Amino acid sequence: MLPPDRSVSSAGLDLQERVVEINRVAKVVKGGRRFSFTALVVVGDERDVVGIGYGKANEVPVAIQKGVERAKKNLYRVPKHGSTITHQTTGVFGAGRVLLKPASPGTGVIAGGGVRAVLELAGITDILSKSLGSQNPINLVKATMAGLESLRTPLEVAKLRGLSVNQVLGLAERVPEEELVATATLTNGDSAAEPPEPAAEPEPAAEPEPAS
Repeated sequence: MLPPDRSVSSAGLDLQERVVEINRVAKVVKGGRRFSFTALVVVGDERDVVGIGYGKANEVPVAIQKGVERAKKNLYRVPKHGSTITHQTTGVFGAGRVLLKPASPGTGVIAGGGVRAVLELAGITDILSKSLGSQNPINLVKATMAGLESLRTPLEVAKLRGLSVNQVLGLAERVPEEELVATATLTNGDSAAEPPEPAAEPEPAAEPEPAS
């Protein structure tokens, strides 16, 4: 079963931009070469929304602008647990594979390059990551996004499996306070209604033996 669609609109969001890579592309034509530039851009609100875009133009600023516009059309809300992700996942895109693991508070973002840019703009501050495949920046960034898009929340898993959230997390079911109060009242009433046990009868004193 595919994860739910978490795409969001860029309206009303304060988005930050970060350029991951700028590449120069040469096209050989009659009379020489014609150069153009490509830009890989990541945008996010540094809380839980992130997106990536790829732009190409004859000048660098225009290529970055195109990349930002395309990234704003592909924004995604990342499920989080505090400052990290909800569970371990591996994102795959082409030959790129990126392993993402939750980390305890204070760990920081253990990542580099385009992976770090995506995670930081997504508002994730504690996470472990490892690249297991291609080092191509485009494949790495898209594999990271694929991993984030595959995340699920405990509530979604609970609904899928027909269990409660506590059962999915391996926690004991919590008894409502009303049931605890009712049980305590019933127990006290039963103990008060029980008749007291009869006192033990005293043993008769032994008769003195006659003197000889």
